[in-house]
Amino acid sequence: MTTYAAPARRVAYEVIHSVSTSDAYANLALPVAIRRQALSPQDAGFATELTYGTLRRLGTYDAIIEMASKRGIDSVEPAVRDALRLGVHQVLATRVADHAAVNETVQLVRDMVGQRATGFANAVMRRVVEADFDTWMTRLEDAARSDDERVSVTASHPVWVIRAFRRALAAEGREDELDALLAADNASPSVVMTALPGLAEIPEDATRTTGSPVGFVSPGGDPATMVRESEGRVRVQDEGSQLVALALARHGDAKPGEKWLDLCAGPGGKTAILAAEALAAGATLEANEVTPKRAGLVRQALTGIPLDVTVHEEDGRDFAAMRPNTYDRILVDAPCTGLGALRRRPESRWRKQPGDVADLADLQFELLDAALMALKPGGTIGYVTCSPHLAETNGVLTHLRRAVGDEFDELDARAAVQAVSLTELDLPAPADGSGRAQLWPHRHGTDGMFLALLQKKA
Repeated sequence: MTTYAAPARRVAYEVIHSVSTSDAYANLALPVAIRRQALSPQDAGFATELTYGTLRRLGTYDAIIEMASKRGIDSVEPAVRDALRLGVHQVLATRVADHAAVNETVQLVRDMVGQRATGFANAVMRRVVEADFDTWMTRLEDAARSDDERVSVTASHPVWVIRAFRRALAAEGREDELDALLAADNASPSVVMTALPGLAEIPEDATRTTGSPVGFVSPGGDPATMVRESEGRVRVQDEGSQLVALALARHGDAKPGEKWLDLCAGPGGKTAILAAEALAAGATLEANEVTPKRAGLVRQALTGIPLDVTVHEEDGRDFAAMRPNTYDRILVDAPCTGLGALRRRPESRWRKQPGDVADLADLQFELLDAALMALKPGGTIGYVTCSPHLAETNGVLTHLRRAVGDEFDELDARAAVQAVSLTELDLPAPADGSGRAQLWPHRHGTDGMFLALLQKKA
């Protein structure tokens, strides 16, 4: 009789394998795979935990597989490697019985590559189950060649990311929070939603977010149902994204007739908040997104909002430079490494490389420089990244200051975030004395959003 791996494990494997071999994104691939397999809510939850849990701890699991197999991870056939990663996660981080994890892993290998690799998979998994999680961590620590490598393999973050986080925390005098930050990245975050201001109400029985006045924690189940029923006026969105969009929209007194721009709008979550705020203030809003597919997501995000928002599809640098002195408020939610969202997009930590930072920082500078041209005198730019990397935050602003001199003043973004927050947030002043705001997963329960507010001089 032919047997196959359990559907939830098969879905998790398929997503993990597509992430590792086809550069897929788990948050996009997983819902499709769950629907295709018609998983029950219980199995869908199990598949989700297996997928994200494995991807978060990939570096640790690869090191364990190398020890157990006495082979470099790159020498293991990709299909077998990904099945083993999933199996190790079940053994060391879930309540799945060891024998079930071993048997299901071997069955997955049989399903994917045939009988020839099952002996190897069985041998590796048998070695893994011989020791518990703490024992494996001790072995990895003992084998590490440096302190950073020890932290990297046990906390499952690349060394370069750990060093970037340490420097960013040190800029706030909080270097001792590194372990807490890495742990937060490896924990499953709550699903947070936003009720668009003035257009939707937070459910009375919902748990509200501690900071954002328009946020609440999903009550469970598929949040897409609530999104559909609200016609898009309630949607999934991280609390940090809510706070930085509100901080720009509500800074100072918005006046009727103001012109606002979201320069890098995809996928549209912050655009929707700006649209709701612009509607309330009597302002107009335009959006721009260079990628057609993401521009389509922006239009979709705006469908429940009774405001006419034109979504352009141009290079943001050209778009802004061709419209000098036009806008009162501009959001530059710049393309970045995404290191602030590793808990939600765990594959990013393995996909990004140190060399990506310089190119992204150059792009961010060029977008900011063009946005400054498009800004009216006295207008305000909200510069946002979902990354705490200093080269993508302070470094870009230093570059901009050197390039344009005293064309702008930097406003107090920390105060602007505090002004919209329901509670006092722990936002220490940066060592450079600026008013820039940095949100953190471990400290605020948000993605690692950075915000600077720039006002063009009259």
